[in-house]
Amino acid sequence: MNRKIYFQHTLSAVVLTSFLLSACNTSTSSTAPSVIPADPVAAAVATPTPGRPDWFGIALEDAQTGEVFTINQFAGKVVLVQTIAVWCTNCAYQQNEVRDVAKALGNPDNFVVVSLDVDVHEDKASLKKYADYFDFGWRFAVSPLEVSRALGNLYNAEYLNPPLDPMLIIDRNGNVYGLPYGLKSANALKNTLAPYLQQYHDR
Repeated sequence: MNRKIYFQHTLSAVVLTSFLLSACNTSTSSTAPSVIPADPVAAAVATPTPGRPDWFGIALEDAQTGEVFTINQFAGKVVLVQTIAVWCTNCAYQQNEVRDVAKALGNPDNFVVVSLDVDVHEDKASLKKYADYFDFGWRFAVSPLEVSRALGNLYNAEYLNPPLDPMLIIDRNGNVYGLPYGLKSANALKNTLAPYLQQYHDR
């Protein structure tokens, strides 16, 4: 795609997302879109083999800070992973819900959020602008090809389809759980995360 046209498409998506976010109440009130479930989201086991998968050890670079990290660094914590793209308006709305749930939980040290950009046409610079624009305060990284392949092969190819709002929960022992596709409210996410965070406190 022509870079100028691609940039225009990306800019249009960001502007539209900004409009949607400003028009919607981002809490879990009745003004939230009806597609967001009100009930707790049920997580299903997605890890096909025991032990930590290899992609946990692949280096990722935080687009906002330049810090290099791996999922393995968060061993003993609960990690929420969302695959995204800058142009995806669903992703931006979902990230607003993630911000709300983090606040509702009190931004605990044992809870980590990682957003992985799986669009091969996007880079660290565009991802940084996106995260900065919406003032999202967690780790955003462009997904290396090896990580994207692992997500598609180990779990489902739909994890590379950002508008479906794919999410994974990694518990403190490194077990991976897949959440149902579709937008998830902050309240639903909070209820889903609760047993994993309680597992942390109970250890």
